[in-house]
Amino acid sequence: MPREKATQPGGESTEKREQPSEAHKEAAPMQLEVRIHSIRPSESIKGTASVNINGAFAVRGIKIIEGSNGLFVSMPSYKAGNEYKDICFPITQECRKQLHDAVIGAYEQAIAQGQDTVTKHHEMQAPEGQAIEMSGM
Repeated sequence: MPREKATQPGGESTEKREQPSEAHKEAAPMQLEVRIHSIRPSESIKGTASVNINGAFAVRGIKIIEGSNGLFVSMPSYKAGNEYKDICFPITQECRKQLHDAVIGAYEQAIAQGQDTVTKHHEMQAPEGQAIEMSGM
């Protein structure tokens, strides 16, 4: 990313990174490999999962939770005072939707197969036409 020099008060010079333009913010196709680790249909936390993103970054400890509006994906978090803060999370709505759809899709597929974990390698298309891999342990 290009850098530019900025001058602080007092004449000191520092390097400053240019903010990416809207054109640079367009994400590359995202490949998600989802692994469902546990399924507990009778509990409020319906299951746990991990996601490998583009074969380069893994997120463990994702929870699939039954909320008042249906299933949702809860990212790994820590407690800070009286609230929970996500450790990692999607930045854009598009990425959040892709991650949610991939995890919930893998969970629903595992439920439909009547298995405790997904054991076969599956390929499905994301709504945006990007491949989402779902595989077992």
